[in-house]
Amino acid sequence: MNLESLLFAFAIADTGCLLFLSIYFIITLSDLECDYINARDCCNKLNPLVKLEIFGHGIITIALLLTGHWILFIFNAPLTLWMIYRYCSVPQGNMGLFDPTEIYHRGNLKQYTTHSIVHLCFQLVHFFIYLYCLIISLLTSS
Repeated sequence: MNLESLLFAFAIADTGCLLFLSIYFIITLSDLECDYINARDCCNKLNPLVKLEIFGHGIITIALLLTGHWILFIFNAPLTLWMIYRYCSVPQGNMGLFDPTEIYHRGNLKQYTTHSIVHLCFQLVHFFIYLYCLIISLLTSS
């Protein structure tokens, strides 16, 4: 197994974890929308996972940059930068990206749900792209 195959195997595993994380975000936000949980519990569940999501996506982006997969890097970099920007632009005094006092204001809940669904679709498409790249790298190495 060559370096390229290892990269794509790691990318598949990492993207799979990010897929499950996106699904967890969607389920938790929909539970909040249906009043199964309160806003504070929802935010306490999701805020610690935001850093993990950024790290998981950032590590794939950096790995693609270092191994010279420029097209995949160009597709991944904007989402990574957007996630970092969202995390860094949290107003002072909020408990994190998800804040219980602001989650219902100005349609934030719908915005967070939409963002999670778009992120899920992005990860799903990339999961199959990485799977295809892994198969191609395994076929060309043998």
